[in-house]
Amino acid sequence: VDSISLEPTVISNSVIPPTAAPVSRPSAPLSVTRPHIAQNGDSEHDDSGPNRIAKASNQEYQVSEESKLARDRQEKVVQELMIKRRAAALAVPTNDNAVRARLRRLGEPVTLFGEREMERRDRLRMHMAKLDSEGQLDKLMKAHEDEEAAVSTAAPSEPEEDIRYPFYTEGPQALLEARREIAKYSLVKAAKRLNSARRKIDDPDEDLDTEIEWSLKQAAGLVLECSEIGDDRPLSGCSISNDGQSLATCSLTGVAKLWSMPGVKLVSTLKGHTERATDVTFSPSGTQLATASADRTAKLWNTQGTALRTFKGHLDRLARLSFHPMGNFLGTASFDKTWRLWDVETGQELLLQEGHSRSLYGIDFHQDGSLAASCGLDALTRVWDLRSGRSILLLEGHVKPVLGVSFSPNGYHLATGGEDNSCRIWDMRKRKCVYVIPAHSNLISQVKFEPQEGYFLLTSSYDMTVKV
Repeated sequence: VDSISLEPTVISNSVIPPTAAPVSRPSAPLSVTRPHIAQNGDSEHDDSGPNRIAKASNQEYQVSEESKLARDRQEKVVQELMIKRRAAALAVPTNDNAVRARLRRLGEPVTLFGEREMERRDRLRMHMAKLDSEGQLDKLMKAHEDEEAAVSTAAPSEPEEDIRYPFYTEGPQALLEARREIAKYSLVKAAKRLNSARRKIDDPDEDLDTEIEWSLKQAAGLVLECSEIGDDRPLSGCSISNDGQSLATCSLTGVAKLWSMPGVKLVSTLKGHTERATDVTFSPSGTQLATASADRTAKLWNTQGTALRTFKGHLDRLARLSFHPMGNFLGTASFDKTWRLWDVETGQELLLQEGHSRSLYGIDFHQDGSLAASCGLDALTRVWDLRSGRSILLLEGHVKPVLGVSFSPNGYHLATGGEDNSCRIWDMRKRKCVYVIPAHSNLISQVKFEPQEGYFLLTSSYDMTVKV
C-alpha cells in the first residue's frame, strides 16, 4: 500500500485540506493467519476439554499441611459442639452425693482440687456426653444396673453373728501381783486423805481462809537463793528429794549430777548414758534416783553415783519418768507412743501401755497410787486406772502438744501445760477444765504442784521464767 501524504498546503493565510493520493489496489487478497483450534483427537497430549477432566479424575490431589490442620480443627470444633449438644440433653443428678457416686461408677475422680458442686456436676455431664458419643455410656450404665439388680434379687444370706473380741495387751503374772499391791496401797492412802479432808472441814479450829492467806504470803516471799553452773551443756531436768537435802540435775551431755542442799555442793556424778539425758527424779524414799535418756533407756542409781539397773524396752527416745508413790515401780514416757511400768527391784517390764496417737512426753502418778496420767504431742491427756489398766478419763482442751502434767495432793485436781502457752486446771470429779491460766509468752515445759498441800503450782517456760 502506498503512503498517503497528510501534510497541509498553506496559501495566503488559508488552509486547504490535504489531497489524498491515488491508492493502488492489491492484485491478490491478503493472507490472515488464524489461531489453531484443536479438534477432538488432534493430539494425544492435548489437555483441553474432556481430556482435561478425564486426566484429573485419574490423579490424586495433594493437600498441604496447613489445609490438613485447618480441617482437623474444624472437625474438632464440630465434635465439641456435638458433645455439648448431647450434654445439654442428658439427665444428670443434682444431688452432690449422687454426682459423686456416678463419677465413681464411671471410673472418674470423685472430686478435684478446688472443685465446687456445680463444677463437679458439669464435669460429670461432659464425661457422660463424651462416653455417649463413643457409644459406651449405655453399656456402662446397663452393666451397673444389671449388677445392682443381681445383688438385690440375690437370696438374702443369714446375718452374721456380731462377735466382739476384747482388745488387751497380755501381761505377765507379775503385773497381776503389782495391780493387787497397788490396789491395797491406794485404798489405804485414799482413806487417810479423805479422813484428813473431813477433819479439816469439821474441826472448828481449822480456818481455811487464814491458811490460804498464810500460803500467799509465803509464796510472795520466794526469792532467788543461789545460782550454780550445772554442766557444760544446757540442763534438761532437775529434782529435789522429799527431805529437801539433795538436788539432782541432768543435762544434754548425758551426765546426771547429785548436789547437797542448801549449799549446792557437788556430791557425785552419774555417768552411763550414751545420749543426752532428758529427765531425772528422786524415789519417794530419797535413797535412789532414776534418769531417762535419748538412748532409749532409763537407769536406776543410788546416791553414791552407782548404776543399779538399766531399763530397756522402748523403741524410741525417752522424755519423762516418774516414781510410783510406793517406790516399787517406775513409769517412763517415750516417743514410741507408749508409756511403760517397770519393777524397780527386778528391772522387769510390767506394763506396756498404748493409747496416744503421737509421741508421749509427760507422766505422773496420783498421790494415792491408784491413777497415772500421761500427756503427749497429740494435745491430749489421759488418766489411767492402774488397778484395772483402763483409760478412765480423756482431757481435751489444749490446741498444741501437752508437755507437762501433775496431780494435786488434794486428789481431784490435775494441772497440764503445753505449747499453747497456757496451763489448765482440771477437776476430775467434774471431768472438765475448771480454769485456764494464760501463764507464759512461750511454751510451758513443765508444771508441778507443791507436794504437801497443793497450795502452790509452779510452771516453767521457754520464755526464761518460772512462775508460782
